[in-house]
Amino acid sequence: MATDPRLIAVTDRIIARSRPERTAYLDRLDRAADQGPARAHLSCSNAAHAYAAMGVDKSTLAADRAPNLGIVTAYNDMLSAHQPYQDYPAQIRETARAVGATAQVAGGVPAMCDGVTQGRTGMELSLMSRDTIALAAAVAMSHDCFDAGLWLGICDKIVPGLVMAAAAFGHVPAVFVPAGPMTSGLANDEKAKVRQAFAAGQATRVDLMASEMAAYHGPGTCTFYGTANTNQMLMEFMGLQLPGSAFVNPGTELRAALTRAAVARAAAITRQGNDWRPVGRILDERAFVNGIVGLMATGGSTNLILHLPAMARVAGITLDLQDFSDIAAIVPLMAKVYPNGLADVNHFHAAGGLAYLIGTLLDAGLLHDDVETVAGPGLARYATEPRLIDGALSWVEGSRTSLNDKILRPVSAPFQATGGLTQLAGNLGRAVIKTSAVDPARHVIEAPARVFSDQEQVKAAFKAGEFTGDTVVVVRFQGPRANGMPELHSLTPILAVLQDRGLKVALVTDGRMSGASGKVPAAIHVAPEAAAGGPIARLRDGDPVRLDARAGTLQVLAADFDSRTPVTADLSANDTGLGRDLFARLRGGASDATHGASILF
Repeated sequence: MATDPRLIAVTDRIIARSRPERTAYLDRLDRAADQGPARAHLSCSNAAHAYAAMGVDKSTLAADRAPNLGIVTAYNDMLSAHQPYQDYPAQIRETARAVGATAQVAGGVPAMCDGVTQGRTGMELSLMSRDTIALAAAVAMSHDCFDAGLWLGICDKIVPGLVMAAAAFGHVPAVFVPAGPMTSGLANDEKAKVRQAFAAGQATRVDLMASEMAAYHGPGTCTFYGTANTNQMLMEFMGLQLPGSAFVNPGTELRAALTRAAVARAAAITRQGNDWRPVGRILDERAFVNGIVGLMATGGSTNLILHLPAMARVAGITLDLQDFSDIAAIVPLMAKVYPNGLADVNHFHAAGGLAYLIGTLLDAGLLHDDVETVAGPGLARYATEPRLIDGALSWVEGSRTSLNDKILRPVSAPFQATGGLTQLAGNLGRAVIKTSAVDPARHVIEAPARVFSDQEQVKAAFKAGEFTGDTVVVVRFQGPRANGMPELHSLTPILAVLQDRGLKVALVTDGRMSGASGKVPAAIHVAPEAAAGGPIARLRDGDPVRLDARAGTLQVLAADFDSRTPVTADLSANDTGLGRDLFARLRGGASDATHGASILF
């Protein structure tokens, strides 16, 4: 089917808005490519340093004819999703030799686990780690020894940071290599019940620990549809990893075969071959629109509203919140994966997964098929699924019928007529809300504000029994400049308890809630933030606030609101401890949330 004209209109608007920066970016890409294979310019001394420790590969590298693949890895044991990467470099080198190439670990990047730092001081480094990862990966690739890159990362800030670095080396082909989700453990809704019971004092810490360990139990990504798995969806919708590779479990024969295929593909798309596929050409305006379509169709993590503009900016493309809102208006919500539903990503994959979604959206004209991908031209390749047939890896056509309509539905009968994210605007600034998990009866909340400066104050008020009526909980001074914009995920159980008590509750914050914002209406990423003197800094306890996800508005209904002087806060406590002092200048130079909360531009 022809591409929906409404989608084309949004894409054309992005192209027009981005033309000067995108043209300059592509000019730089072409100039870098015209210099020829990078290693041809190394002196003998340079090359000797680069190859000294490469053992059996030294002679191949010195001959300078075979493609050399650079591995950028986010391996560590702290992230269950990244633990499988421990053995990947050896596997990659072995496969590279088999296809007539070589491979070297170019460098490693930091990779923190938001699940460990939730509600802790370390979370204040989390968002800033994205740009740090981009910088670290750029250092790794700066040796200029590589004909293609293999990028090993999955979780929250890691994939966006790696994409930013890959885009900065846009003339170098890039293949992203996932490791897959852990197998299903304790059902996510059962885990959530225990969390809420603990928050309400009805379960012990022993009960809570047993529940959490049963949910997070082995190697692989967490199985709920948070930022990590939203990243994996994006890498397929944007054509940066092999079709159907996102949600294959670690430790399986199919997973190993897909990793070998990614290596072979990276070796095949270098400048030395006949199918050069520089990542900067793949990352065009249509690819980013396709990524936003996937975000809306799946009800993905709100963190990507921060990350996608930052990723696009490096590739010379400017995205705006209006682009997200307009695409959400035409793309239906087709998936229900926890916290939007009861299923986890393994159930989603079994029901048809990304191949079903991409194929169905293409049939409806809601994706651009005329894109370049690492697998070849056309997004239709991603409507296929990998299979091991007689021990050989093949791709077969994915199902065009959902195998479980409680998890996946067609465009003609979606869970909601529009996507799962909505822009909010009004006299409080601009914000976003994830509506896919929120009961439609709660899409409009009007109630008095209760204003806090951090989430610990909210927890203390809850424990003191202070929330007895309908309330809009405002948590400000949580933006990128104030404290690095940590997730406020630990507020979710508290707010859910209040909502289950029959209260009308909403959250308004210049912080973020990630993919786990759940069933409580939350206006997040409010910009300008309080630390920059934004309107949210003028709010007072008792101000009537109206959050209307249907109309897309966020309003303070106080007559004198505009004339007030913004309050300031003593943020000195955010300056030191657990590395925060090293990030002080980064926080101070961060852009606001609508521009990706980045230190790089």
